[in-house]
Amino acid sequence: MTRPPHPHLEDETEPRETVEEGWRQLVPRILWIVVITFLISVAQSLLFTIAVLQVLVMVTNRGRPNEELGDFGAMVGAWVAKAARYQSAASEQKPWPWTPMGS
Repeated sequence: MTRPPHPHLEDETEPRETVEEGWRQLVPRILWIVVITFLISVAQSLLFTIAVLQVLVMVTNRGRPNEELGDFGAMVGAWVAKAARYQSAASEQKPWPWTPMGS
């Protein structure tokens, strides 16, 4: 007497070439994630430096911030957000320098 196959144990594996193709696409993404992780740590240091400079400017400028420093900090923050979207697979678009900064 043969038992019917268990519905969750049926052989529904993908063809070998599909699995290998998936790995070929995944390995470069993993490497880019490692590179981007390093770049995010550099960006965090840069943002800290910008914040310290902005505080010094505000102390010497009676509370008025430097607009260029503020804009640069916002640009770095937007880059970090774009990098995080790529790392978490919410986007396929890599951040600058692989794409233009404003896109």
